Amino acid sequence: MTIFKKPTLKFSEKKRREMPEGLWTKCPGCSDMVHHLAIEENLRVCPKCGHHFAMGAHERISTLVDEGTFEETDAAMTAVDPLGFKGVATYEDRLKSYRKKTGLVDAVITGSGRMGGQPVGLAVMDFSFLAATMGSVVGEKITRIIEASTKAGQPVIIVCASGGARMYEGMLSLMQMAKTSGALARHAEAGLPYIAVLTNPTTAGVMASFATLGDIALAEPRAMIGFAGPRVIRETTHQELPNGFQTAEFLLEHGLIDEIVPRSKMRETIITILGNLMGK
Repeated sequence: MTIFKKPTLKFSEKKRREMPEGLWTKCPGCSDMVHHLAIEENLRVCPKCGHHFAMGAHERISTLVDEGTFEETDAAMTAVDPLGFKGVATYEDRLKSYRKKTGLVDAVITGSGRMGGQPVGLAVMDFSFLAATMGSVVGEKITRIIEASTKAGQPVIIVCASGGARMYEGMLSLMQMAKTSGALARHAEAGLPYIAVLTNPTTAGVMASFATLGDIALAEPRAMIGFAGPRVIRETTHQELPNGFQTAEFLLEHGLIDEIVPRSKMRETIITILGNLMGK
């Protein structure tokens, strides 16, 4: 007969030390857990491996232009539903959802500002809004800032990021490829420079139009850049793709882009290029 028994400790709720949500992020580059403050203080770049996280349009603009010089254009331009798109959610419902979630009206912010004192026209795409797909609003806003810059005699900088054309608008979205390219052709005829900055990912219709028309093409490290995805190309060609296919490094090696620039050096690099191209 046992006189003494090991006491059983019972708790109504098991106490656990939980990690607060949103404070740590697993880096896709090195798989380490990185505190979100370390990422934010480093321009949304992993301080351990240099992986470039996505950056919002407003935040990116603040890292590029001279403080207090940016003036947004066509801020209230909104998309309509030309096809009456029906699905699990209508196009209008999706637009409302993304506007609420991101605080953006559409997938690009355009305007004018100064970089190192040089006036520039600027368009920055934001992947968080419907994967930065290019619909009528995106194409029209980019075309307008190009045309305004041509008239003002100033260079254009477009920060590209996109999943392609916006299927909800059908042929109207594909028309934006020709419209933006035409505006850039007139900009070039005026002897004015255009710098394209390719970020992760830049694909499909955007890649096949204004993203690859830059007089100078810069890219962030390890950005995925290409028309179709690797899986589609592999299944279409029935061939194995080389290592690093469609990365910025692969495209630099094959001459499609001019330079890979870390985010921390992007502003000073563009200012240097503008100084050379504009004769200052």
